[in-house]
Amino acid sequence: MRKISSETVRADFNDPLAVVHYTRAAHFLGLWESERILIERHFPDRTAPLLEAGCGAGRASVGLWQQGYTNLTAFDFAEELLDQARSLAANRGVKNEITFLSADATDLTKCHPLGDTLFSGALFLFNGLMQIPGRANRQMALRELHRVCASGAPLLVTTHDRDYSPVERAMWRLETLRWERGDQDPRLVEFGDRYFADEHGRTFMHLPDRAEILADLAATGWTHEFDAMRAEIARESDAVRDFSDECRFWVARK
Repeated sequence: MRKISSETVRADFNDPLAVVHYTRAAHFLGLWESERILIERHFPDRTAPLLEAGCGAGRASVGLWQQGYTNLTAFDFAEELLDQARSLAANRGVKNEITFLSADATDLTKCHPLGDTLFSGALFLFNGLMQIPGRANRQMALRELHRVCASGAPLLVTTHDRDYSPVERAMWRLETLRWERGDQDPRLVEFGDRYFADEHGRTFMHLPDRAEILADLAATGWTHEFDAMRAEIARESDAVRDFSDECRFWVARK
C-alpha cells in the first residue's frame, strides 16, 4: 500500500466533497474570533504585504480583506479550491487587494508571480501546515515562508496538539503500541499521522506535540514568540466549533 504523499493530499482537497465543505466555511464562517484577535495583535499594518499559505476556498484571505487588509497574496495547490476562492472574492467585491496563486508551500521558487517580493508577514491557518505529509516537507514549507518574508515578519500557524487532552493522550498511547508492533496504518508516513474519511471526504493530518513544533520553528530560522490553545484566546461560536476541532495557535518571528 502506497504511503500518503502530497499528490494524495492534493487529490483529497480537489474532491467535490471537500470542495463543498471548505467553500461553505468560506462563505458562512469567515475569520474565527481567535484568528481575528491574533491577526489584529500581530499584523497591525493593514497595508503591509501579507502572504497566506494554503488559502483553500478563501475563508481567511477574504476575511482579512473584510477586516481592511489591502495587500494580500494567497496561494494553494488545490486548483478546485482556488477557483472557489477567486469566485468568493469576486462575489464579495474584492478588486486588486487579493492575488490568488497556484503554488506548493514546500517550493515557492516555482511560483514565478511571487517574484522578489518580501512579505511583512505570513499565515498558515486551519492546520494547513500539518496537512503536508512528512516532517522534512513541513520544515521545507517553514523555510520557504522564512525565505520570502522580511526581517521581523510574524508568522501565524495553527496545529493540533496530541498531548492537550486526556482523551488525546490515551488515544496516542494506544497508537504508540501499534507503531511498536508495526501494525499501524501502512499508508502513514510517521508517528503522529492520521488519515480518515467522513462525510466531508478524506483528510490527512499530522498531530504534533508542542516540543515538535518548537524544534521545527527553531530549525527553520523562526523565533518562537507565543503559543496557546484556541479556547484560551477566544470563545468561538457553535458554528466554528462544529467546523473545527480545538487547535493550538503559534506566533513566530523572522
